[in-house]
Amino acid sequence: MKRKIYITRKLPEPIVQRLSETCEVRMWEEDEKPVPREVLEEEIEDVEGLFCLLTEQIDASLLDKADKLKVVSNMAVGYNNIDVEAAKERNVIVTNTPGVLTETTADLTFSLLMATARRIPEASEYLRNGNWNTWSPMQLTGQDIHGATLGIIGLGRIGEAVAKRAQGFDMKVLYHNRSRNHEAEGRLDLHFTELNTLLRESDYVCVLTPFTPETNNLIDTKQLDLMKKSAIIINSARGGIVNEKALYKALKEQSIWAAGLDVFEEEPVRLDHPLLTLPNVVTLPHIGSASIKTRMKMANLAATNLLAVLEGEEPPNKVG
Repeated sequence: MKRKIYITRKLPEPIVQRLSETCEVRMWEEDEKPVPREVLEEEIEDVEGLFCLLTEQIDASLLDKADKLKVVSNMAVGYNNIDVEAAKERNVIVTNTPGVLTETTADLTFSLLMATARRIPEASEYLRNGNWNTWSPMQLTGQDIHGATLGIIGLGRIGEAVAKRAQGFDMKVLYHNRSRNHEAEGRLDLHFTELNTLLRESDYVCVLTPFTPETNNLIDTKQLDLMKKSAIIINSARGGIVNEKALYKALKEQSIWAAGLDVFEEEPVRLDHPLLTLPNVVTLPHIGSASIKTRMKMANLAATNLLAVLEGEEPPNKVG
């Protein structure tokens, strides 16, 4: 008898076919709309495996309905959408998909930095709206990237990959991390520093640390006030790490120059969100890992994790 699993979003057919070879698969067929909570609560009651995304909150109350559940396979690196302790108490294994999205997310992070620094979305809209009538000396001028100082908060895999890209622009790279990485310092010419020093000295600040209770609102009014007036902050980690009200105030009052955001505290972001009203903010809909190859790798790894647990094996990427 095939083991029952539930998938919380429509997946590419090759992934579904792979899972269907050994499992009875039920799947939320929508692509643009997350599974409603009441549907998830009903579907989870008799499944042994759950394949989910960051959009689903896998909390204690949901897990209480899942008597047969053995594994929650999260198609993401982060897993702040899952109550890992509650899962552990119920002997449910949680897995994630690290590694496969490192380079793609680093590409996006540096692209967002460049787009924000050189006002690329603003310039494109300027042209498309018919406003380009002549060349002017200071028209749509931005900030230089080459030779600037980049501060990286969180030197994990993605942080290192961003630092590697910064080498091509002759940037000085500072980093702040829970622990110092001497090996990476030598290999990538990095400079370890305290957070406040990084904020004061950096022309660009990239937030790449995981979202945890300790990093919630890590960048708040006090931290933003330390930054240069010409500085740019880039967040492609998680929205809650940067206090959005404080960021809006700093950008509105021009105490920092601009921000590039791929993530928000609440996603999807509301169209009336204050940060979307500012011309000095470049916003993206959480597309850090959104290349075809990488998303397929993530889905395949999530499937591998799920199947391993159901087959009584150790999954490649067990959380905790």
